[in-house]
Amino acid sequence: MTLDPGTRNLILLRHAKAEHPEHMEDIQRPLSLVGRRQAGRVGTALAADALVPDLVLCSSSVRTRQTWELARATLGAAPEVRFDEALYYAGVREVLEIVQTISDDVRTLLVVGHEPTMSHLAVGLAGPDSDPTTLARVRVGVPTASWSLLTVATPWGALEPGDAGLRRLTLAE
Repeated sequence: MTLDPGTRNLILLRHAKAEHPEHMEDIQRPLSLVGRRQAGRVGTALAADALVPDLVLCSSSVRTRQTWELARATLGAAPEVRFDEALYYAGVREVLEIVQTISDDVRTLLVVGHEPTMSHLAVGLAGPDSDPTTLARVRVGVPTASWSLLTVATPWGALEPGDAGLRRLTLAE
């Protein structure tokens, strides 16, 4: 995707499908076989859409880490990645505060996280020029291994609710 000067991409990716083993802490849950396939398709689709991130912020959970590693393997690039325990526990405001610390040199930022935070953040950031069909879909939550693409015209540090354009929701099928 070609960006206008000064415009940035924010990609909010929900982790791929995870297992639900008994007696395992939530943060330790691994991807299922379906999730592993989904995650590989994420990287391929991001590369096909020319949405290779400059920086990846990834929750520290096992399933988000696995999602990113499998996506990276098919992305054809190795962007900087920061695994952050705060993203596992973060709500919308906390994720936005983390995004606001990112350098303006980063043109495409990928956040790998959890529901409902990923969809709620996309809806909260969506401004009046957002795609209405996408906005309606994201409002009800997003499936595993899907991502919301937002365009941001402000510096990361100035990003506030309503400042972005929600462009589309992509499913890794």
